[in-house]
Amino acid sequence: MRYRKTLMGVLLCACALLSACGTAVPDEGAPASGAAPAGSARPQKTQTTITDTNGDTVQLPDAPRVACLYGSYCEAWLLAGGQLCGVTEDAVEERALDVGEAKVVGTVKEPNAEEIIALEPDLVILSLDIAAQQDMLDVLKNAGLPCLSYRVDTFGDYAAMMEQFCGATGRPDLYEEHVTRVEQQIAGARETYAFGEDGPSVLLIRAFATGIKAKTDDELAGAILKDLGCQNIADEHPSMLEDLSLEEAIAADPDFIFVTTMGDEAKALGYLDSLIDGNPAWSGLTAVKEGRYVVLPKDLFHYKPNNRWGDSYEYLGKILQGED
Repeated sequence: MRYRKTLMGVLLCACALLSACGTAVPDEGAPASGAAPAGSARPQKTQTTITDTNGDTVQLPDAPRVACLYGSYCEAWLLAGGQLCGVTEDAVEERALDVGEAKVVGTVKEPNAEEIIALEPDLVILSLDIAAQQDMLDVLKNAGLPCLSYRVDTFGDYAAMMEQFCGATGRPDLYEEHVTRVEQQIAGARETYAFGEDGPSVLLIRAFATGIKAKTDDELAGAILKDLGCQNIADEHPSMLEDLSLEEAIAADPDFIFVTTMGDEAKALGYLDSLIDGNPAWSGLTAVKEGRYVVLPKDLFHYKPNNRWGDSYEYLGKILQGED
């Protein structure tokens, strides 16, 4: 009997010890219930690779801080769902973009490197066509800033850039809205307005405050005119590309004359008018006499039209077909 009581006491003690182990209070330094144990893998920020016109690449984190030095590309980045921490004056004063709290870091031709570096952006977007921006590229890269440069002259260039931007922001829906739908609009414009082999002859003039030049399909309006089947007289007179002679234009007598302006529009057109006034033969041109001398709007033909590229096609198409 005494043996049984002793055995029962031992068993009760053992149970008590096991129960105490099962309800031990965790160490203050131990992980809470559901927390990953020490040394286990933690979720990492996704990195997206983005490529520029030159084929250079940069890896971007989620929601990157972006400084953009060209208003048209600022708009494209915003259309892709991105946000900006730095912009140039043209984005605000000429494009009237809503850039939130982004800091203005100089002008498009004189961006301020120190102010850009101080923002510590994950990416700086530059224009390949602006020499001052390319000249400061090494300064930005030496400061450790990832930089990408773009050139956009055609809708295809815009689509390629937006593919990168929408990939970086994770917004394929915005690519559909601002690129695919525009592509469909352009296809409709081609079907409605494009010429066959006998398209009209055109002269495309780029006017600025101190000179004029002829442009071909290396320029936005020129690329659209070519796509619609027009014959640009500068293709047969390459000297016009460097220094446009009104005498050459008069001799060619194009069906249409289109003008785009760079910089101060009033000064550019004033300079062009002074040349025309000094050459009475200009008024005898077919395009001038028949009202086919057209100054193109800057929002569609100087700035990159981005998601309005289809509007640019339709604008020119209507003029070429005599609808406007």
